[in-house]
Parts: sequence; C-alpha cells; structure tokens
Amino acid sequence: MKSPHRTPDWLLERIALGELPPEELAAARARLAEEPDGAARLAALEEDSRRILAQHPPGRVAREVEARAARASRPEPLPQKAPRWRPWMPALALVPVLAAVFLMVRPSPSLPGVGPGEPLPEVTRIKGMKPQLGLHRLGATGPEPLAEGARAAARDVVQVSYVAAGHRFGAILSLDGRGAVTLHAPEHGLESVPLAPSGTHVLPHAYELDDAPAFERFIFVVSDSPFSLEAIAASARALAASDGARTAPLPLPVGFQQVSFLLEKSAP
Repeated sequence: MKSPHRTPDWLLERIALGELPPEELAAARARLAEEPDGAARLAALEEDSRRILAQHPPGRVAREVEARAARASRPEPLPQKAPRWRPWMPALALVPVLAAVFLMVRPSPSLPGVGPGEPLPEVTRIKGMKPQLGLHRLGATGPEPLAEGARAAARDVVQVSYVAAGHRFGAILSLDGRGAVTLHAPEHGLESVPLAPSGTHVLPHAYELDDAPAFERFIFVVSDSPFSLEAIAASARALAASDGARTAPLPLPVGFQQVSFLLEKSAP
C-alpha cells in the first residue's frame, strides 16, 4: 500500500514564507491542505516564528548585530565572491537583520529521516577514517543526495554537511569555474571553526549556486589545532586561478588534511 504523502519540514517552512514560485506555492499549499495534520503543522510553525520574534525584538537584536560588526575589525579573507546564502530558519527571511542571532536560538533543519532539532545519524568511526563532505540538493520533493561529480546548474540550492572523523578544527570553502573563492565555514573572520568530532553535521545555511561555468568544488580542510585562514585563503586563490582548480589538491602545510567534492556545472 502506498504511504500517504507528508510535506517535509523544510518545504513546510518555505510554504510559510512564500518562498516558492507562485504556481509551485499554490500546488504545495493544496497538497498540504489534503494532509490530515497539514493545517495544524503550518499553524504551529507560524506560531513558533511569532514566539521567537517576541522573545528577540528586532530593535534589540539589531543593536547586538551592529555591536558584533563593530568588533570585526579585520577584513574578510575571501572577498572575491559574495556567497548567496539561503537561510533555513523561517524567522531569518522575515527579519533579515536577525540572522546572526537566530543561528543560536533556532535549530538547523534535518535531512530525511531526522526530526527537527535532532542530531544527524552517528557515523561509525573506524581507525584511519578520513574527513568527509556531503552535499544535498534541495528540491520540491525533498533533499536529494548528490554524488561526487554530479551535475548541477545555476540557482540549484545545495546543503553542505561534514564528517570530521575526530579532527577538532576546520574550514570549508569552494572554488568555481570563474576562479572565485567562497568561504562557507566560518562565514566570517580569519580563524578555523571548532568541529563536532563525530557524526554528520550540516552547515547552518544552504547555498544557491550562481551562473559560474564548468564546476563548483567544495574543499574541507581539517586540523587537530586551531589555525588561521590567511595562508589557506591565499593558497585557495592561487589554486582557483590555476589549471588545476577542478581537481588538484589545495597546497597546505604539514599537519592538515583535506577532502573535496566536485559538482559539474551544466551549461545555462
């Protein structure tokens, strides 16, 4: 017997925000209305967003964001390409200035089979296990896992996840066919980020691919100690401008490991 359709949580959030194209939004709302608990789930999500906004008034959060910006005295390491982030949390789209704070008060959505706020399934660790990168493409029917070398196109929205395999600090960046470099983790600053040492963990934002040709290549750099991104950013820029940008390893000092994930870009 065919299981009844149930709108996934990530799509429910986009319905609540009206983030889908008009025809797609209308169809999604119609399917939701046919589900036994569809209207109740949508109402609960909207009430949750109102509650968060009430707990974190825009004026107060805006002042906190401005204070954080004033403390960021050093320049960004990778200014060539502005990342096109797609926030997962509904409140972010309603009040964009709250982004820096809502990341701390609202859990990231889960991938298929994982409830909201729950960690992703633990990955069994074995001796010699290497760090891993994972990508999912977000579509109307749900997140689609992508394989290394998969085809992608401009405006595809992809979600990046990682497995640290015991390493404590890392950074994730990407190179594209125009030679641009984009920093994904951390989103700001010049220092590596602490990693969850085991399990699979998604980054807090999805990423919309632009129209850069040929490829988009994500690189995950890990270390057992904190590290500065200045030398790695310079190395990434040099690699992005070279003939080896698609496949060559990122030149790194001793003590680092890296793994990459290549998406082939379809012609527009």
